Amino acid sequence: MRRDDGQVQPGIRWLGFTLRIPLVHTKVAWPELAQGMLVAATTALALVPVLTIYFGLTFEEAVAMAMLHSVLINASWWLFGEPYAPGWVTPALPFVLTLVVSESYPTPELRFQMMTALALNFALVLAVLGVTGLGAKLIRIIPETLKGGIILGAAIAAFLQVFDLDNEQNVLHSQPLTIITALALSLLLAFSTPLQRLQTRFRWIAIVASFGLLPGFAIGALVGTLAGELTFNIQSGWTLLPLGSLWEKSSPFSIGWPGLEMYLQALPLALITYVLLFGDLITGDEVLRDGSSKRSDEKLEINHSRTHLSLSIRNAVMSIVAPFFPTQGILWTGIHVVIIQRWKQGRQAMDSFFDGVSSYYVLAIPFLFYYLPFMTAMRPLMDMALAITLVLTGFACAYIAMSKANTPAERGSLLLSGICLALFEPWLGLLLAVVSTAALVGLKPQAQGVKKTKTGSGDTVAGG
Repeated sequence: MRRDDGQVQPGIRWLGFTLRIPLVHTKVAWPELAQGMLVAATTALALVPVLTIYFGLTFEEAVAMAMLHSVLINASWWLFGEPYAPGWVTPALPFVLTLVVSESYPTPELRFQMMTALALNFALVLAVLGVTGLGAKLIRIIPETLKGGIILGAAIAAFLQVFDLDNEQNVLHSQPLTIITALALSLLLAFSTPLQRLQTRFRWIAIVASFGLLPGFAIGALVGTLAGELTFNIQSGWTLLPLGSLWEKSSPFSIGWPGLEMYLQALPLALITYVLLFGDLITGDEVLRDGSSKRSDEKLEINHSRTHLSLSIRNAVMSIVAPFFPTQGILWTGIHVVIIQRWKQGRQAMDSFFDGVSSYYVLAIPFLFYYLPFMTAMRPLMDMALAITLVLTGFACAYIAMSKANTPAERGSLLLSGICLALFEPWLGLLLAVVSTAALVGLKPQAQGVKKTKTGSGDTVAGG
């Protein structure tokens, strides 16, 4: 079943959402499927080292949790009908790791309980702010300098997670050449202005850059193998993931529910994450509108109330079956842009936006997590994947944050807020950030605040 020109992609409507079954309501887009087989699956495994080192899971249990996260992320487009390429709220991850992997929560059980508290708080915030429409109002009254401080705090916390050499469990201790090589290449390909100029003169540089993070992964793996930092033990066949033992070690139904003090401790971080998430939502909308100016034949429905509710449901479910916050966000910006760029070329390139999303996320079928050759080949590369994820997130957050300050006072306030948020526990960090912003620049929203968007019953994007 295909849509007629100018219509919404077919699907099954339910309670305000839209179910789209891969291969029934979507077709295969082969370029996106080929990329997603490696990029989407590998990135999903980036948290495996954290789960094994700090949360007491075996490698197989950590892979099982990554698989559940992937299933819930995919629900965004196929179960709820969201027109975004979904991902983590990645800038919040450094804040979360700084809080949860600390002396305040010394055991895996306490850390998983804190993850549950964070996810449930976030689910409640999403439900309340989404249904009432207060979310956009809250974002508009927060000064740009304070938003910048929050984003810069995420950057500082991300860099500390990777480059804190006093931490003996830091991945740089075991794989320094591997990770530094991969980071250097990934940063150059993603952000280097001189290299972007060279792409216009040398086609081979443009071709290499078009592969995104893959060259950094490949060269880092090669250097690590030659240096003896990486060893591969690729196995054949399929495996069953230990979902039962994962449930026993992580679910609040098994290890107990968080206490009230955990919910209170988690609340400011849930609010900070909402600010970061709203930025993703605005970015995703603008990319959709840009693409829709070239594709009047397909309507993509933007509905922020639906988005808030679907995110709330996903985070609530995650808090019970695979508690690790903030893995349930709305946007994977890079992939969203890649899919839209092909979609805007017309139906001959990609018939429907949902064909591209479905294919990039491997039709929402998590078979790679059960396929031993893939899993065992990726296992030595997971520390590198985590380091690249954190550092690229930190770099991107840093330059976005700096763009929000125009005067010396604003720059100083932004830096002070970021340091407070990165180094202190959430309530104290947020309080100091607000106080420093009020003292140095004031709390009146600046003119360059977030632009207004509809957050009510619906907003259909089509034809510019």
